[in-house]
Amino acid sequence: MIDEDGYFPEAVAADYDAMSPERFSAAAVDPVVEVLARLAGTGRALGFGVGTGRIALPLARRGVAVHGVDLSRAMVARLRSKPGAETVDVTIGDFATTTVDGAFAVVYLVFNTIMNVTTQQGQVDCFRNAAAHLEPGGCFVVEVNVPALRGLPPGQNVVPFQVSPTGWAYDVYDVATQRMSSNYVDVVDGRGSFWSMPFRYVWPAELDLMAQLAGLRLRDRWEDWTSRPFTGESPHHVSIWEKPAAPAG
Repeated sequence: MIDEDGYFPEAVAADYDAMSPERFSAAAVDPVVEVLARLAGTGRALGFGVGTGRIALPLARRGVAVHGVDLSRAMVARLRSKPGAETVDVTIGDFATTTVDGAFAVVYLVFNTIMNVTTQQGQVDCFRNAAAHLEPGGCFVVEVNVPALRGLPPGQNVVPFQVSPTGWAYDVYDVATQRMSSNYVDVVDGRGSFWSMPFRYVWPAELDLMAQLAGLRLRDRWEDWTSRPFTGESPHHVSIWEKPAAPAG
């Protein structure tokens, strides 16, 4: 059963930052903040799935007015405990449908979070919600993996991505529905624990169609935040869709 914090309750939020400390390094964070600050300019930024503030806090330190939306009160509580948290406004809610006041120069959704929306309709709603919050000329930025189906031999639906003497992790795919889950088993003092997170994987072309339905157009697509070109071999992408500027007059 899912509680009011969705799939990020206190038990997950308590260890979230420590689970992947490399994502909080300057090498990982600074290029993201640089792109978002450039797109925001003198305008405001809206973070969908703001979480513990990995991007929102350093972006606010760059002088950008940041507002975040997140369903998990437990994750937001972690953000609130960090220095500079008073500079980031947060609304508790589902970022696919929750609205906040004002217009924004950039809306961002990073680190595969679009896949936390587990239906196609919900992902379409997310694009429409982003577009509704953008000022003319503003941008919606999504960072997400390219589905790793090339790793599936015929008849297999599981891809392990972490194996050690004390735990393992694996993805399970349903190619008929685009549903998947990431599953984690940890062994501590001879006792095992299991945690599973559901996702819906989504292709770049499908995201472009969602953007078109929301009235947005593709501006840029890169392999990563350093603007490396996106190719057929790229394992992930950063895509930027723009809301057309209001016609003159």
